[in-house]
Order: sequence, then C-alpha cells, then structure tokens
Amino acid sequence: MTAPSKQYTGVPGFALDDAPTPTPSAPPDPTQTLMKDQSFIEDMARFAEGVLTERQIRKKYHLFTEATWTALNDDAIVEAVELEQTRRIRSGAAKRELAQLHVVKGPAILDGIATSTKQSALHRINAIKALDSLADPGPESAVEQERVHIVINLTGDSKLKDPVIRKPLIPQAPHR
Repeated sequence: MTAPSKQYTGVPGFALDDAPTPTPSAPPDPTQTLMKDQSFIEDMARFAEGVLTERQIRKKYHLFTEATWTALNDDAIVEAVELEQTRRIRSGAAKRELAQLHVVKGPAILDGIATSTKQSALHRINAIKALDSLADPGPESAVEQERVHIVINLTGDSKLKDPVIRKPLIPQAPHR
C-alpha cells in the first residue's frame, strides 16, 4: 500500500493519519457547574427553607461524596441561595410550598379525630365533614369565570314615558 500523495483537507479527526484529540484529564469543578444552574440554586433555597431534604438534593444532583457536599459552602453559592430565598419569600412561592407540605398532613389528623372514641360526637362529625370536603371539593371550589353583563336601561330618557316598546317587531298585515 502506498502513502497518499495528497493531504486530507476534510473534517479534522476523520483522516486516518490524524492524531487523537486529547481528552481533559480532570472533570470540571462541580461547584462551578452547579452555581450556573438556576434550578440547583432554587432547590438549595427550598432545602434551606425545609421544603426539600438533603437526601433529595444529593440524589437529584448526584452529590454522593461528602467532599462535594462540603464544597457547596462556597460564598458565591451561599449568596446566590440567599438571594433566591428572598425572591421566593417576596413572590409567595416559599409560603405556598410550605403550606402545601403542612396541608397534606391534614387528612391523617382529621382521620385521628374522626376515628377516636375519646372525641365528642360533634368533633368527629366535623372531622368527617372536613374529610369529605377534601375528598371531593365539588362545584363550590370551581374556578371563578369572568362574565360580561350587558344592561340596557331605557328609563333614563326623559322623552320616553313608558320604557316598554309595545310595537310588534314583525309587521302584520292590516285587518279587514
């Protein structure tokens, strides 16, 4: 086999005589990568508020080593998380998510009241009613829809004495 007399000028890496491109030896720093990830900053704010647990954060972002978790205590990351917490407090997102965590505990508490023989009958009945409303909220919790009401008031005209128009809308043939 003879060597080609002409050099390959196509896409680099596809010529057989090209040297392989070097691969990076060390993976990128995870704290720098995660600091640029807005969803990570939001999740860390949720962790600081108590909405998410450490286990959930570690599992989602594959932070299995203790060294990686400790490296997240960087000043820039802490500042970004605190700013996100402030934004979530002002927008009401933190309050809504914390309330949702507590509301889901409600049915178990109501069940304890409803099935307890130590509670009065009134308390048990009220707990059953509350559980029923949680189970099927029905039409009373339907979303309010915008409605347009058009009112034509003919009594405001001073010339018109009787607001009811008594003329037939369809002309009729004269009676003979």
